[in-house]
Amino acid sequence: MNALSTLAERYHEVRHRISRASARSGRGPDDIILVAVSKYAEPDLIKALVDLGHRDFGENQVQQLTQRQAILAEYMDRLRVLSSTRRAHGADALLAPRDGESPIRWHMIGHLQRNKVKKIADSVRLIHSVDSLRLAEEIQQIALKRDHMVEVLVQVNCSGEASKFGCPVPAALPLAEQIDTMINVKVRGVMTMAPASPNPEEARPAFARCRDIFEEFRKFGIGEGACNLLSMGMSGDYEIAIEEGANIVRVGSAIFGEPAIPLPPA
Repeated sequence: MNALSTLAERYHEVRHRISRASARSGRGPDDIILVAVSKYAEPDLIKALVDLGHRDFGENQVQQLTQRQAILAEYMDRLRVLSSTRRAHGADALLAPRDGESPIRWHMIGHLQRNKVKKIADSVRLIHSVDSLRLAEEIQQIALKRDHMVEVLVQVNCSGEASKFGCPVPAALPLAEQIDTMINVKVRGVMTMAPASPNPEEARPAFARCRDIFEEFRKFGIGEGACNLLSMGMSGDYEIAIEEGANIVRVGSAIFGEPAIPLPPA
């Protein structure tokens, strides 16, 4: 079995599991945005996933995001498959396409340094990892200069682990309220990372806590009614995340496979 057929099998299996988990939470598979995390994937596998109709991709590092973005932009131009890749999808109701937007939507899911914002402000559809006012202010400053709206998620450290990025739980709503005063930055929801564990059930408390924060944002009118995205769950626990209310999951190795050799974390 070659790598591309294995990729297709893994991808369809993830889609199937998303469908089952969404049904358990009283929703449909089109209510969930699957972000394929291409961190360790070879370019040919990323292109193959595009050929399967996938269009939401996430990266942890700015440099790798811009490199992968360029590769796929060239690929899409060469094949002229905009219409087939840009097919209608129910999840567009959650994160609507923008006029003139690329058929591939890129998500910045890793820790974002302020000095890197200018490299991606125009090119990512959603920044998942805004965890401080200083970072939000940098995004606002650059977006204002470019007359551009940047949509973000507030990253919250719901596990309380010192190794995790994200603002503390009590600071989440005040941070969102401060960002809400910015003209060129819009809060679309919340993101979290659960503790790493071989048992997916151990992620449930962190996900439930994040869902509560998300509901609090909505109660207080954060994002002027556009706060509708809850990003949580990765390859080991995305089904639990969906059961707890996630409508964006970030899945890498379950689609692309484990990296051939151990690599240091981003």
